[in-house]
Amino acid sequence: MTRIANSVQAQAWNGPVGTHWAAHRERYDTMLSGVNDALFAGAAIAAGDRVLDVGCGAGATTRIAARLAASGHAVGVDISEPLLDRARAISATEGVTNVAYELADAQIHPFPPAGYDVVISRGGVMFFADHAAAFRNLAGALRPGGRLAFVCPRPAGPDVEESRALSLFGELLEGPDADTVAAQVAMASLSDPARIREVLRGYDDVTVTPVETETVWGRDASDAVDFILSRTPGRTVAADTRAALEGTLRPYETDRGVRLRAAVWLVTARATARDAARRPTPRQQ
Repeated sequence: MTRIANSVQAQAWNGPVGTHWAAHRERYDTMLSGVNDALFAGAAIAAGDRVLDVGCGAGATTRIAARLAASGHAVGVDISEPLLDRARAISATEGVTNVAYELADAQIHPFPPAGYDVVISRGGVMFFADHAAAFRNLAGALRPGGRLAFVCPRPAGPDVEESRALSLFGELLEGPDADTVAAQVAMASLSDPARIREVLRGYDDVTVTPVETETVWGRDASDAVDFILSRTPGRTVAADTRAALEGTLRPYETDRGVRLRAAVWLVTARATARDAARRPTPRQQ
């Protein structure tokens, strides 16, 4: 039986949140694809590497990693069964054979000691119940000197287009639903570089680099509103509210869709020989 440290997140990602991401995985992958270049530049995956993708979702980054590690392999782990089902199906369709997916909570999962050369995550590590414990566990999964690379949001604020627009969106809807609030809290959990360095204590060569990106929300304002509203099934909005929501996003329409500038951190580090040998056992956790 898979052990999960954060039951609230597990319930959401195996319920409406995970179901929505699985059903709209192409939209979400397109939305987040702007950080891929930075993530994989930081990961520096070589042809024979063994790669662990934490919070892999529907496996887009796992498949990229598997192709880069052509003579190695990539393993994606996630707590969402709906997303892992999609990941396996897509990998089979695309013929990616050096990839596997596991239902596992990376905070407490007993990974093979020093079993990986690289650990990556495109926005999954913020959802841990205990970040310090999780990164200690991942250090044990890395070989001595193994690389860690992940992307997480920088602080939200009025100067960031994405957070400004979505804040206005939330006000028009009289506040987000409970799942959205929980996700927002988790997403902000590693926005402070000092906090990142604290939870990565014991790693070597920790770098926290600002990266500017764009998130893609839809073909046009109407399509983007449809998508955002679909994340709360059963919610209805009045015609004037709908018009105001579209008005919020219309300034960001381009010939390449509704694009909002966003800000993230690229974090890289290396596992030390000491920490790679000190992966906590489940009993210690």
